[in-house]
Amino acid sequence: MENKNLLYYIFSVVRLLLYPFALIYGALVWLRNRLYDVKFFNSVEFSVPVITIGNLSTGGTGKTPHVEYLVNLLQYRFRVATMSRGYKRHTQGFLLADENTNALRIGDEPMQYHMKFPELVVSVAEERMIGIPTLLQRRPDVEAILLDDAYQHRSVRAGLNILITDHAKPFYDDYILPFGNLRESRNAYKRADVIIVSKCPPLLTPEEAAAIEKKIAPLPHQQVFFTGIAYSNPIDLLTKEHVALGHKNIILVCGIARPEPLINYLKNTSADVHTLTYQDHHYFVTADLEEIKEAYDNWSVPDKIIVTTEKDAARLYLHADKLRAWGITIAVLPITVYVLFNKGKELDAIVTNYVEKTIAENNEVFGAPDPSLPL
Repeated sequence: MENKNLLYYIFSVVRLLLYPFALIYGALVWLRNRLYDVKFFNSVEFSVPVITIGNLSTGGTGKTPHVEYLVNLLQYRFRVATMSRGYKRHTQGFLLADENTNALRIGDEPMQYHMKFPELVVSVAEERMIGIPTLLQRRPDVEAILLDDAYQHRSVRAGLNILITDHAKPFYDDYILPFGNLRESRNAYKRADVIIVSKCPPLLTPEEAAAIEKKIAPLPHQQVFFTGIAYSNPIDLLTKEHVALGHKNIILVCGIARPEPLINYLKNTSADVHTLTYQDHHYFVTADLEEIKEAYDNWSVPDKIIVTTEKDAARLYLHADKLRAWGITIAVLPITVYVLFNKGKELDAIVTNYVEKTIAENNEVFGAPDPSLPL
């Protein structure tokens, strides 16, 4: 207990020392946003529907499955493209995913989209203002663009801004970096059109949701939704066949920002869980593979299996030949999001109506425009 109190005291002191740096960082971010607000810096709008999905915090809000939710919603009616920065990729500039793409070239999350949605146009670019015209020149058939993790990328004026905040760590209880985890001040939520409270417990009550919404204090034009996470049927990383986890003993290989919900889920549905955790977006090297194989070989239990996340699978697949030689099943556990309180159709309508309306208006005004040209 004394050690815990000492660690808490040290942590509190360190946070206090970081507070002046947070003030400086916050002032710089405020100035940047203010210059965009007064149009000293220009934001470019394009003649295709552009939807931004992002957050105020540094990660772990469940943004990726929400992007996939929108892909599933739109891809059968429109030619959809995603554009991401491609965090921790080993390349630069604009790239389109193709049959030779891997996670090193485009990043793990874009690679996850590419592996999961064969018809999706997946692109990466650090500068979206430059990347979008390049994308539309290369793929003029694209009808809607999902900008992944671009809420702070104000050089592009999106027509629909979706802000995601974690139920366990909402933005209104957080602080700006490095004192807290926010990339910009809490007031930045006002730029959003839709606010999604993610990773909600399945038994969240309407009263609890109303209390959260009151703390968010949405503006008249903003709508708030609550989503939860569901785990889908696992598939084999290499064969893509369905895998039955049953009540097996699981070695979880996990390199995501907040693995606790996944760990708790597996503990409640399996015989036992041994977890190997890595940093978010960690690229596995030979030593990591040896650690995973050793953990599997040395765990003296029956019915054992290796389980990983979709994002980790995109990086593990770089070592597909080595993993195939193991002869061990590696199950990938997909996640999906669902909208609470029967409001899924309402959220879907906001998104699809925006896309349909923007396409119709642009076609009426410009005829058949070159979508790579700014409005």
